[in-house]
Amino acid sequence: MDIGFIGLGHMGRAMATNLLRAGHQVRVWNRSPGPAQDLTTAGAVAVATAADAFAGDAVITMLADDAALEQTLAGLLDKAPKGLLHINMATISVALAKALTDTHAASGLGYIAAPVFGRTEVAVAAQLNILAAGDPTLIEKAMPLFEAMGQKVWRLGPEPYRANVVKLAGNYMIAASVQTIAEAMALGQGNGVDPHDLMEVLTGTLFGGRIHTGYGKLIADQAFEPAAFKLTLGAKDVRLTMQAAEAVNVPMPIASLLRDGFIDAIAHGDGGLDWTALSKVTFRRAGQDH
Repeated sequence: MDIGFIGLGHMGRAMATNLLRAGHQVRVWNRSPGPAQDLTTAGAVAVATAADAFAGDAVITMLADDAALEQTLAGLLDKAPKGLLHINMATISVALAKALTDTHAASGLGYIAAPVFGRTEVAVAAQLNILAAGDPTLIEKAMPLFEAMGQKVWRLGPEPYRANVVKLAGNYMIAASVQTIAEAMALGQGNGVDPHDLMEVLTGTLFGGRIHTGYGKLIADQAFEPAAFKLTLGAKDVRLTMQAAEAVNVPMPIASLLRDGFIDAIAHGDGGLDWTALSKVTFRRAGQDH
């Protein structure tokens, strides 16, 4: 397929590379041109503008937040070829997802949401879990692309925003897990138990899932750099979760605590670290500052 790809951060770069390896033609654009030029060695075509990428059979966007996506799409939809499929794989607000569904339909364009679960190393290995929602016919059209990037596609219904709800719910639960892991470690350390011993027992008995084992090790090792997912992005996702919850009158008191923790971490200069550095807030409050 002839694909445009917009947004070449760590995740986007890995995903675009896997599309190239699967034999797709990929035109790439990034707000800073360096990553696009880097991908030309793998066979991509670096284009001068986002409009140049917004053509062909489909275009994938993988941008950091609502503002970046809205700025990039400004003026593009009405000029794009009719029938073009836009696959938004970024984590955005539910409100924007609903608005984009309407604006694409008005412009004669297809739109599906397909955010992903998986960190950078998972994207590199083409093992992402892809959350897809939208017109089933459009999802079928996108399947060759999803198969090149992920291990499984989870179909979540005809309204694209549903995929964004599930993505936000998942990231909220990860953030809550980071918080509880940090509190358990601080409890252990305060009583002379080594964090690695604590996590070995807990992940070997009660909590054997990949979040507790993987993130628990990062927190125990204090391995917050390089950031696979920046703390500022985690803060953004918790904020979007709270907005989506308020819109449907769902109280989320733990989300409020997480939001304040993220603000605390950013205020202490940790915004550029991996989002597991949220744990530093708990250690600091317990007088166990590392």
